[in-house]
Amino acid sequence: MATDEEELARLRGAIDEIDEEVLRLISRRARHAQAIGEVKKSAGQHSFWSPKREAEVLQKVEAQNGGPLPGAFLRRWYLELMSACLALEKPVRVAYFGPEGSYTHTAALQYFGSSAEAIPEVSIGEVFRKTECGGVDFGVVPVENSTEGMVSHTLDMFLSSPLCICGETLLRIHHHLLCKEEKLESVARVYAHPQSLAQCRRWLERHLPQVECIAASSNAEAVRIAVKEEKAAAIAGKNAAHIYGLPILASHLEDEPSNTTRFLVLGSQQRKPTGEDKTSILSSCLDEPGALVHLLGPLARHGISMTKIESRPSKRGLWNYVFFLDIEGHMDEPVVVEAFEEMKKASILFKVLGSYPRAQLKH
Repeated sequence: MATDEEELARLRGAIDEIDEEVLRLISRRARHAQAIGEVKKSAGQHSFWSPKREAEVLQKVEAQNGGPLPGAFLRRWYLELMSACLALEKPVRVAYFGPEGSYTHTAALQYFGSSAEAIPEVSIGEVFRKTECGGVDFGVVPVENSTEGMVSHTLDMFLSSPLCICGETLLRIHHHLLCKEEKLESVARVYAHPQSLAQCRRWLERHLPQVECIAASSNAEAVRIAVKEEKAAAIAGKNAAHIYGLPILASHLEDEPSNTTRFLVLGSQQRKPTGEDKTSILSSCLDEPGALVHLLGPLARHGISMTKIESRPSKRGLWNYVFFLDIEGHMDEPVVVEAFEEMKKASILFKVLGSYPRAQLKH
């Protein structure tokens, strides 16, 4: 009968053999990805990233998962594998709002994988401009937060931009206190973006009631300040802690545990249906009684669920508004096409911003 040590040695040897086979298969997959890149080059394709193909692979991975590893882990692992393989063909260039280490930076990497070439931009407008002129393949911008509401600048940009929405991703916002000090009692100042300070107000009042809270242009900028100053701390995410090498002194400062931000992926090409899609549109109707009812009525008549509506000044006339709507379904589905045709008749402006797969919250 084998001893415990012999059994451990046997099991570890089996794992070593499996690891060798996994590495061979990964290398084989990467070589096939390179070959696909060469075929695409020969065909004159400029965009090597295929979101529909990526979604199909990730769905298949989760469906075929036999355990014991959770499907969410395998999905993340495969996303990184595909991101690295794509980089062998041609890295995806992605512009994002905010400095390196911002939550939008994290969202971009969450969507495209860490092998994407992520390029920071100083404003949401610059992300749109860079993507419109072809300086990058895609852009990533925040559009709404579950506690702070809509990002009005992002909505306003769609009024004049030719870009479409080709994806979305949801990021659970976890705030951490980053600091060189080893004890909370040693902290004299806390830097953070005003929204982050507001979202951690109760935690700060409870744990650091006498500490000065100072607004920064971004959480990443707050971290850069805290790295240089003594007794200074910053509120930011784990990505910023990793990038700037500042230890986490306290975790999960957010007053609302479900605090989540939705980010949009901007591009120049519409997405094909996946069966789990949503569509965003903007529209403006006549300033007359019942106009909004006439605009939205076709959705109800065709059984289409509207998941969001937001109004913004159109900037084209006093008290003139445009409405941003999210609905379930893809713009190419017959029932959606019919509803949109009816909505156009009740609109003075009707613009489909894009159809894209519904995002699943990743913890």
